[in-house]
Amino acid sequence: MKQPIPVILALAAGALNVFAFAPFGYWLLQIGCTALLLLLVMQAPCTRRAAVLGWLYSFAWTCAGVHWLYISLHDLGGMPAWLTVLAIALLALGLGLLVGAATGGARWLQRRWQSGNTVTLLLVLPALWTLAEWTRSWIFTGFPWLSTGYAHADSPLAGYAPLLGVYGVGWVAAVIAAATANLALVRQSWQSRPTVLLIVVLPIAALLIAGQLLRGIAWTQPYGKPITVRLLQGNVPQAMKFDPSALGSTLGLYDAMITHMPADLIATPETALPVVQQMLPPEYLPRLAAFARNSGSHVLLGMPISDRPADYTNGLIVLDPTDRITSTLPDTIYRYDKHHLVPFGEFIPAGFRWFVDTMNIPLGDQTRGARLQTPFAVKDQWILPNICYEDLFGEEIVAQMRWRGRYGVPMPTMLLNISNIAWFGNTIALPQHLQISQMRTLETGRPMLRATNTGATAIIDARGNIEAQLPYYTQGTLAASVQGYQGTTPFIRYGNSAIVAVTVAMLAVAALPALARRFRARA
Repeated sequence: MKQPIPVILALAAGALNVFAFAPFGYWLLQIGCTALLLLLVMQAPCTRRAAVLGWLYSFAWTCAGVHWLYISLHDLGGMPAWLTVLAIALLALGLGLLVGAATGGARWLQRRWQSGNTVTLLLVLPALWTLAEWTRSWIFTGFPWLSTGYAHADSPLAGYAPLLGVYGVGWVAAVIAAATANLALVRQSWQSRPTVLLIVVLPIAALLIAGQLLRGIAWTQPYGKPITVRLLQGNVPQAMKFDPSALGSTLGLYDAMITHMPADLIATPETALPVVQQMLPPEYLPRLAAFARNSGSHVLLGMPISDRPADYTNGLIVLDPTDRITSTLPDTIYRYDKHHLVPFGEFIPAGFRWFVDTMNIPLGDQTRGARLQTPFAVKDQWILPNICYEDLFGEEIVAQMRWRGRYGVPMPTMLLNISNIAWFGNTIALPQHLQISQMRTLETGRPMLRATNTGATAIIDARGNIEAQLPYYTQGTLAASVQGYQGTTPFIRYGNSAIVAVTVAMLAVAALPALARRFRARA
């Protein structure tokens, strides 16, 4: 191939890959695009070019997938357009280095270990690809949006999620893509069809069939009685949300929506109350607490919480039927404080104050909550909340579940996410975040309740199916009866350590022939 053609193909495949994710859902496209990239990598003349192809593929994939950041940074944040485009491009280039390291590293190991194409494709490349995605989940606090596995929340490969999590699903998808690329490489050997079937076609079929069969396994079981829930979607425009002149209408809106009808759990979105409790009207919280007490409802309020001046968290509180409060919050009230904060939006990385100062984003430098926090009880169900961006980090969610289970405290039976995705407009960010929540339910075998400002407000069952959802950018309430689940999936027990161990084992197997040759040479 001439040099520009692989570059163009890598960029095109990366950009097209976004259509494999929500709201489009063409999951086969994810496998096809990855297979094309791996084929280009295997045909690259040197390690450096293999790394560049992976880097460019990831760059185009990220730019196409998170272009909606432009809305939060420029349209709402006021950052200059040129700096916004540059910031998104630099983010995509930075994340692309991990994929580039995986593709270039695979070719470097192929030469060092003198491995054949089949070993490199089926063992080395999927392992390094998965390690790159896992690294992206924690390096510089992590940005695992659009990880490969999310494209398969509704595909046969979703069956692997309770075993190995989203990165395990991505690893299986990478193996299938690698086998597909290998099929193209061995096309000259079609006279040996039994061999081709054994090393290429059968692994693809086996992995797809096994995934579909795994989807039929019930890892968790119903627990207790269903609870009634009301999830509120206020649809408050982001441009007005933190405007002091709009505070009264926002508080009145949620007061009316909350007190309209009782339920076992009534949940508002992230920062539904956009000011700390000290700035609320003195009668506001006591009035809602009285409603909770008189109606037997648990009222969850998303709001910033301040314990001292210049120190606040992005949090939530739950007013239960036993609470008797004044305008201040008692120590006995349930609260959850967001732990995994968004860089630049919720905390300022060292040396980047200048960057944040180019925007007009409120609540920009927050205090982290504790890494491990308790669920709260609604009747006989135990609900573990997370706030917006935290939903991307399945390892952190199951770590909290394991922690509760080890000390005799009931393990959560439901998950709950409150979010405000209005920062990204009516874009593909909303269904993408909903798809992320689907993966969390698959990993844990727990239903997920989602209360958001503009969408996606939804109820997802323990099998990852969306049972009910409000239309985006509408004001409304989603009411339903939801059943909690108990039990432990392998992913709850082992988290990401299982798939990391699998990938390391694959690399060890690929290295064995080279180690054996070296041992014989020394003997």
